[in-house]
Amino acid sequence: MKLDPSSETRKKSITVGFLYEATKDRFKLEILNGQSGFANEIKDRNLHRPGLALAGYVELFTYDRVQIMGNTEIRYLNSLEPEQRQTAFTTLLEFQIPCIVLTNGNVIDADLLKAAAEKAIPVFATVFSTTKFSYFLADFLDDQFAPQVVVHGSLVDVYGVGVLVVGRSGIGKSEIALDLVERGHRLVADDVVMITRKGEGILIGAGTDLVKHFMEVRGLGLIDVRSMFGIRAIRYQKRVEIVVELEDWRENEEYTRTGLDDSEFSILDVDIPLVRLPIFPGKNVTVITEVISLNYLLKHYGYDAAKVLTKRLEGMIKQKGRGNRAINYFEHDFE
Repeated sequence: MKLDPSSETRKKSITVGFLYEATKDRFKLEILNGQSGFANEIKDRNLHRPGLALAGYVELFTYDRVQIMGNTEIRYLNSLEPEQRQTAFTTLLEFQIPCIVLTNGNVIDADLLKAAAEKAIPVFATVFSTTKFSYFLADFLDDQFAPQVVVHGSLVDVYGVGVLVVGRSGIGKSEIALDLVERGHRLVADDVVMITRKGEGILIGAGTDLVKHFMEVRGLGLIDVRSMFGIRAIRYQKRVEIVVELEDWRENEEYTRTGLDDSEFSILDVDIPLVRLPIFPGKNVTVITEVISLNYLLKHYGYDAAKVLTKRLEGMIKQKGRGNRAINYFEHDFE
């Protein structure tokens, strides 16, 4: 099963001003030449170190990325005569660079900062090392430019497994999520789940800033899960690891009986294990959801109950004719 690809969204750009405001405390960023150029757009999640461009080779200069200048670039500039240093640095400024970040607490001459300001190119400084800052910034940009999709369902952390419950409107997704919370599990989001693809195969689910951990229960209304059950009953984000699709019971429908036939649910081109769960009055879906999570954990650690039983049956068939008693000797029970 696959979601409608038209619901996928992807951020095309962010401004340098947004980058600064969102990361100045975490990344210890300091602006060195004013806020001129804060409207510059960053359209690429990748970073670039302009060492070759400073040396004059600009044929492969990816100027549209955030430029990181560490010890290597700064020491190269400091090794030059003032006029050569000015020429090398202004070579960068001829391109539409979003911004420049100096790492390791490095600084550059005031005339270079002024030249960058005249070209509306902000220059920032951080005390973090180049490797550490690049890791932090790349992770931040990866989040900003990662594809997202909105899913109508409930996401719950059940025994450490991110379970996404989906199904038609009114089938009982919120009620099951509420029951799981009451049993000690943790709600991530209800009704509107924002799912973001991290890397190649990881999906992270979260709620919206507006709704957060509010839940609508038909016949009761809105409730605040955090206020009612406490901070231990919620999570702000969780990896989506298995999808439980609730369906109305149909007598003529074929449902899996052994679990040997694996189904998948595709979200943002990532395939997630899918369990189609038919429901009818009296069925304890909450407990079954807990069992689904525990069974997923067993499979994750290498134990598949369906395959184990299949091997046992095959072994019994091979031993046919050697006696068909499951237990050949019963000890006396004197209780």
